[in-house]
Amino acid sequence: MRRWWLCCFLLWGVLSGAQDSSMPGQDGRAQLLMELTRLEKHLDNGNNIWLKKFNNTESYEQIYAEIQSIQGQLKILKHRKDGNALQISALKHTLQALKHQEELLEQYKGNPFKELVEKPQIGDIPTISNPVAIISGISFVKNIKARYATMRRNKKLLMEALGFLEEEVSLLTRLQALQDDNNTAKKLYQEQIKKIELQGAQKLLTTSMDLYAKDIEEVDANIQTQIKAQLFKLLYVVLIALVSIILAWILKVISHKYVQSNERAYTINKAINFINANIVILIFLFAYLENVSYLVTVLGFASAGLAIAMRDLFMSLLGWLTIMVGGNVHVGDRIKVSKDGNTYVGDVLDISMLYITIFEDVTPLAYKENHCRAGRIVFVPNNYIFTSLIANYSHFGMRSVWDGITFHITFDSNYKKAMDIAFNTVNIHAKQYTEMTYKQLGKMRTKYSLRNTSVSPRVFMSLEKDGIQISVWYQTNSYATLALKSKISSDIIEALLQEPDIFVAYNTTKLVRDVGDGFGNKDYELRKKHETESLL
Repeated sequence: MRRWWLCCFLLWGVLSGAQDSSMPGQDGRAQLLMELTRLEKHLDNGNNIWLKKFNNTESYEQIYAEIQSIQGQLKILKHRKDGNALQISALKHTLQALKHQEELLEQYKGNPFKELVEKPQIGDIPTISNPVAIISGISFVKNIKARYATMRRNKKLLMEALGFLEEEVSLLTRLQALQDDNNTAKKLYQEQIKKIELQGAQKLLTTSMDLYAKDIEEVDANIQTQIKAQLFKLLYVVLIALVSIILAWILKVISHKYVQSNERAYTINKAINFINANIVILIFLFAYLENVSYLVTVLGFASAGLAIAMRDLFMSLLGWLTIMVGGNVHVGDRIKVSKDGNTYVGDVLDISMLYITIFEDVTPLAYKENHCRAGRIVFVPNNYIFTSLIANYSHFGMRSVWDGITFHITFDSNYKKAMDIAFNTVNIHAKQYTEMTYKQLGKMRTKYSLRNTSVSPRVFMSLEKDGIQISVWYQTNSYATLALKSKISSDIIEALLQEPDIFVAYNTTKLVRDVGDGFGNKDYELRKKHETESLL
C-alpha cells in the first residue's frame, strides 16, 4: 500500500513538471498570435496607400489565377460528352464576373508603385516677361514644391508600412520557430515578398526625390532671377513715368505763371495732360508690348464694364463652354429643368451658344404639375447650368430610371399576397430594363464611384390612415415611363380584383337617391323595377 502511494506521488510530479514545461511555449504562442492579430487588424484598417496598392496587385493576381483555373475547367467540361450543362453555365457566369473585376484592377497588372516612385515632370518653365507673369512664376514654383511635399508624405507612409511589415515578419518568424505550420510559413513568405517589394520601391522613391529636389532648386533659382529682373524693370519704367508726370506738372505750373488768359491756360493744361497720358501709355507699351498676355490682360480690364452690363449674355456663353467641355448634356438627352416653380421634362433638340432647346414630352410630370400640357418647345438659357437644377435622365449612356406605383388596401386584406402580386408583375415587365441598367452602371464605374448598384425591383409597405400602402419600384425606359407604368398598373389591379382576400382601399363619395342600395348594384335596381311592373 505504501509503495502504491509512492508511485502515485512520483507520477503526479512527472505530469506536473510536464505541464509546467509546456506552459511557457503555449503562452508564447498565444501571445504571438494575439500580437499578430492586432497588427494584421491595424494593417487592414489602416489608410496606407502603399499597402492598398500592393493588396490590389495581389487581388489582381488572385483573380487572374482563378480565371485561368475556371477556363481550364470549362475546356475539360466542353470536351466531355456527358458535360454538366448547369455546371458549365455556373462557371461561365463566375468567369464573367471575374473578368469584370480583372478589368477594374487592370492598372495593377504591372508595377503598382509606378506613379508613386517616378520623378514628376517639371513641365514647361514659365517665362516671366512682365509683372503680371510674376504671379504665374510663383504659382509654378509652389506647385512643384507641393508635388515634392507629396512625395515626402508618401515616403513617410512607406517607412511606416515597412516598419509594420518588419514587425509582422518578426512575429511570424518567432511563431514559425515555435510551431512548424504550413499556413504560417506561407504567410511569412508572402510578407517577406511584400517587404522586398516595398524596399525596392523605397530605393526608387529616394532616388526620384533626390533628382526632383535638384530640379526644383534649378527652377526656383531661374524663376527668382527672372522675378528680380522684372521687378527692376518695373522700377525703371515707373521712375520714367514719374519723371514724365513731374515734367508735366512743372509745365502746368509754368503755364499758370506766365499765361495770363485762363482759356489759353486751360487749353495748354488739357494738351499737357493728353500728351503726358499718351507718353505714359507708350512707356508701358514699349516696355511690355512684346508680351501678348499682358495686352490681353489690359483689354480684359478695359472690357470689365461691358461684361458687367451684359452679364446674362456672357454667363450664357460661359455656360455653353461649360456644357461643351464638361459633357454633362448632349443633344438627344432627356433632361428636367426647374426654375421659379416651373418644371419641364423633354429631349434636347439643340445646344446653341445661348440656349438649350428641348421638346417637352408626355411624362408623369406633365399631368401632375403641368395640367396635362406637353409638346412645347422650351428654350433654356445656358446660364441656368449655374443657377438652376438640371437633371439628366440619360447621362453617360443611361436609358432607364426608377419609377414606382403606389396603392392602398384595407387592413383586413392579405397584404403579403398583394406585395407578391405587385413584385411579380413588375419583375416580369421590367426584367429587360433591370438587366440593361445593370450593364450601364457597370460602364459608369469607370468614371464615378458607385457603391450600391442594386437595380432589382423593390416592394415596400407602410401603415397609413387610409389603409396599408404598398409601393413597388422598378427600372423603366426614361423615354417612355408612362407606357410601362400604365401596363403594370393595369395588370396589378386586375390581379388584385381576382383575389377574394384582397380589398382595394380608396376614398369615394356617392349620392343615394330613391332606388338602389348606394353601391351601384344594378341587379338590385332591375329586380325592384320588375317587381313594380308585375304588381301593375
